[in-house]
Amino acid sequence: MMIKRILPLILLVTFTGCEELRRIADQAERHQPLTNREVVEGLRQALVIGSDSAASRLAIRDGYYRDELVRIMLPPEAQVITEHLSLIPGGEKLIQDVILRINRAAEDAAREAAPVFARAISGMTIQDGFSILRGEEDAATQYLRARTGNELFNLYQPRIKNSIEKPLVGNISTLESWNTLTTQWNRLAGSAAGRIYNLEPVDTDLASYLTERALDGLFLKLAQEELRIRTDPLARVTDLLRRVFGNQ
Repeated sequence: MMIKRILPLILLVTFTGCEELRRIADQAERHQPLTNREVVEGLRQALVIGSDSAASRLAIRDGYYRDELVRIMLPPEAQVITEHLSLIPGGEKLIQDVILRINRAAEDAAREAAPVFARAISGMTIQDGFSILRGEEDAATQYLRARTGNELFNLYQPRIKNSIEKPLVGNISTLESWNTLTTQWNRLAGSAAGRIYNLEPVDTDLASYLTERALDGLFLKLAQEELRIRTDPLARVTDLLRRVFGNQ
């Protein structure tokens, strides 16, 4: 009878002691110097998680179009068109239609962004990792753009081009809408009236322009995700992230 009464107490003390030992061990581990492997793998995790989240946010319907920070407008060269809308039949509606289609194209292409980032992240070195960890709040984003910007552009542009060539509403593609707009404008600019008003033709590679703007938005969202992981413990969703960024 006495053993039955004592046994629960022994178990309680034993498990309490084990829990306390685990807590002490966890604290000791957190205060251990980070290894090279932990730094690199932690930053890779942060970039993979951040880039995947950024791409997912932009890939949904209105991900670009309803977000004023990344919404893609017409190229600067088109400002001369918007300043003379009354000279183009149905100009206002046509421009708004093109803007909507441009952002839809970017949303479509964003679905392919996360794997592109993931392949680029795999090349991070130990030196890169420590530089990023000790750098500015967007150091990882800066690193990724500086080291892989050209490659990402070359990989991303065909997807953008394919997107703007896809038939959308009314079986008309974004590229067709843009070409209609600029063709009408350039016809006007080349006319006698256009020469009187010194109107300049518009000649912009829409695919290249959209690729740059789409990547700008993607890196902006990535920088926001990086900042969350650096500053918000709740955003560190793995043990390794908590250890790496908790020891800064």
